[in-house]
Amino acid sequence: MVISEREGSRVRRRVWGTAVVLGLLAAVAPAVSARAADGGVTEPAPLERLFDNRAVSHDARPAEADFDGAGGSLSAADLTAAGWTPWRALTVQGARLTWPRRTAGEPDNVRAAGQSVRVRGHGDALALLVAGTAGTDATGTGTVRYAGGARSTYRLTAPDWRTGPLATKAVALPHINTPDGQLTEKARLYVVTVPIARGREVASVTLPRNRDLHVFALAVRPESRGWTGSWAASTSGHTAVGPWTDRTLRLVVHTSAGGPRVRIRLDNTFASAPVRVASATVALQGVGAAARSAPVPLSFRGAAGTAIPAGAQEFSDPLGFEVPPDTNLLVSFHLPGTVTAAPVHRLAQQTSYVSEPGDHAGDGSATAYTSAVTAWPLLTGVDVGGGPGSVVLLGDSITDGEKSTAGANRRWPDVLARRLLAQDEVPRYGVLNQGISANRVVTDRYPGDGVSTDTGGVSALHRLDRDVLAQTSARSVVVFQGVNDVRWGATADEVVTGLREIAARGHERGLRTLAATIAPCEGETRCTAAADAQRVAVNEWIRGNEDFDGVLDFDAVLRDPDRPARMLPAYDSGDHLHPGDAGLAALAESVDLGLL
Repeated sequence: MVISEREGSRVRRRVWGTAVVLGLLAAVAPAVSARAADGGVTEPAPLERLFDNRAVSHDARPAEADFDGAGGSLSAADLTAAGWTPWRALTVQGARLTWPRRTAGEPDNVRAAGQSVRVRGHGDALALLVAGTAGTDATGTGTVRYAGGARSTYRLTAPDWRTGPLATKAVALPHINTPDGQLTEKARLYVVTVPIARGREVASVTLPRNRDLHVFALAVRPESRGWTGSWAASTSGHTAVGPWTDRTLRLVVHTSAGGPRVRIRLDNTFASAPVRVASATVALQGVGAAARSAPVPLSFRGAAGTAIPAGAQEFSDPLGFEVPPDTNLLVSFHLPGTVTAAPVHRLAQQTSYVSEPGDHAGDGSATAYTSAVTAWPLLTGVDVGGGPGSVVLLGDSITDGEKSTAGANRRWPDVLARRLLAQDEVPRYGVLNQGISANRVVTDRYPGDGVSTDTGGVSALHRLDRDVLAQTSARSVVVFQGVNDVRWGATADEVVTGLREIAARGHERGLRTLAATIAPCEGETRCTAAADAQRVAVNEWIRGNEDFDGVLDFDAVLRDPDRPARMLPAYDSGDHLHPGDAGLAALAESVDLGLL
């Protein structure tokens, strides 16, 4: 059952977010000179020429930096250990940022005070590497100027370097240097993205006026033109693994869209140290760990391997390789060092493989792959060349495929992808499954830092930038979450507030946003009458809201008409919370493809 698309002002909102609308309004007015608009700011300058603050010190000489005005600073040794070295290019949330080319004790960041920064490029967002030093969020409004004179405003919030949330940080360092000695306390750095006008060339950026807001780097995040996301998995936690020393991982993933080129994405999310990948290949799966034909080498900026800094990601270079739709791929990569913990997606519902010692990424046979793994470590995306873009499904264990038949690709996102491939009424989008078992809308399960046994992920709100907004060629997002929130005591108002924020942030980036009603679960231990009352209240809001562009009524699809608080027995996997294969297929078949 589907509730049709909303009309009126909300439909107009989905095209441009608030920040970009302001930019279009500003573009109508006559162009204003940089000096007049910024109260005396001169011509735009490269960010490094504007550096006026020292954030990094040697451990033995902490007085050479004063990041926060109280003598606190970042440890140069900790940054090096994390792989954040001077002039190092870091890809975070799809944006390429460069850590300042400065040694410890030299100016390495700018305190935001309305400076005009030279930056150019086309893209979907402006990315800034930032931190606040006020003991709370540092917030301000800045301006993006485009070639030709148009401009837009943006609002930037930099979490505090000592108290900000670990769940959204780019990297956390283990110490803070002070004149009185080193503290064992987490120092945080953040990458924050803000929307810009798509299709316009950025010429410069005016920083906010808040000197507690520090900027280390900024760049325009390019749009993923020429690529479609075919497969994805969210990082659900950072867990102990192996340990793996000189091992090759061979991960099995299932495509949605196909294309003539391929690239992979590896994410070192939540990590505290770099991870080294010596080589990587891609192949079509034969049987088990065996390839159908010889694996083809991937490269990273022209090299066979790469080192991924803590908190960063790496895309492989484009490879001419025909990727069929609806097919299993083998993505293999050799880890030459010792890996004791890694970012993982725990619930793969798919068997993958770990080799004996050595680089076996190029092996066509399964002989060297002597052990199995049921998670996806490090690998978070497979993109294919061409195509119309991707639909992102942001969800919990039902989207993740809990209780679906392992290895059969019967998750509801898989069935939806096959429906899209079999029709010609709408574009054949790639389908990106960003479900995490146990995930919630408003509360973190995994705290966002350190090695943990909890793999329920950070909240949907905290992972939205990484798992939705930064996804390859994302065109629309379906949000199907909330049952874990109400099962663990959240109120309907809390869930609704979170859903409204997701819709607003999606619209700011030009994404079409859809919400799915929460499925019934009477009979499961935590699905009490009180929890169900909150679920029903959330669903009533979803059906009548004007925040989303449309609604998928998954509650109506799955519920027993004679007992609406429970799932129809034919769809129940047996635990009363998760649909089985038949129920998951019913969800996918109920989707009006035109809403996507």
